[in-house]
Amino acid sequence: MERYGYIRVSTKEQNPERQFIAMKEQQIKQKNIFLDKVSGQDFSRPQYTRLLKKLKKGDVIIIKSIDRLGRNYEEILEQWRRITKEIGADIQVIDMPLLNTNSFHEDLTGVFISDLVLQILAYVAETERAFIKQRQAEGIAAAKQKGVKFGCKKAELPKEFEKYYQMWNEGKISLRKAAEILKMKHTTFYRRCVERKGVVKENCFKL
Repeated sequence: MERYGYIRVSTKEQNPERQFIAMKEQQIKQKNIFLDKVSGQDFSRPQYTRLLKKLKKGDVIIIKSIDRLGRNYEEILEQWRRITKEIGADIQVIDMPLLNTNSFHEDLTGVFISDLVLQILAYVAETERAFIKQRQAEGIAAAKQKGVKFGCKKAELPKEFEKYYQMWNEGKISLRKAAEILKMKHTTFYRRCVERKGVVKENCFKL
């Protein structure tokens, strides 16, 4: 029987040290610890895939918390089923011993309770995430109604932008030359000129 530790952090910036400490306290061999740094958009987990290939019946996979197995309710349940039912390995959840399948859950009743608790926890976690997203969306909508603007603030234009915009618009200077004098990227200068034209046109229609 082998004991493996699996660590997952959601971004490259997030520190996995807390999970490493938990694995050391469980006396997991360094070679048996697998780490994935996964972004929210790209959930491919190469180290987790390697771990599953090594995992055999009777082995134990140790995780800090249940959400390390997946990023949503369905995924957590699928990985739980795959490990415990298909492979026949056990799962030990450090933060939630009630879920451990390798300790006092040896009879069918214990396994049933473990699976039931898992489904309840996974459902609650997924529901809470959905509520958070809903509250964020409602907050953004309310802020927009009040006139709050989101996104990066545009950099202020150089003082002489208007002068060189007019010269460029009248064909008296090239776009690149005007941008160079104003110390702007030519693409930025062109974009702001287009915006400037749009404002002028809109004001003309209002008149």
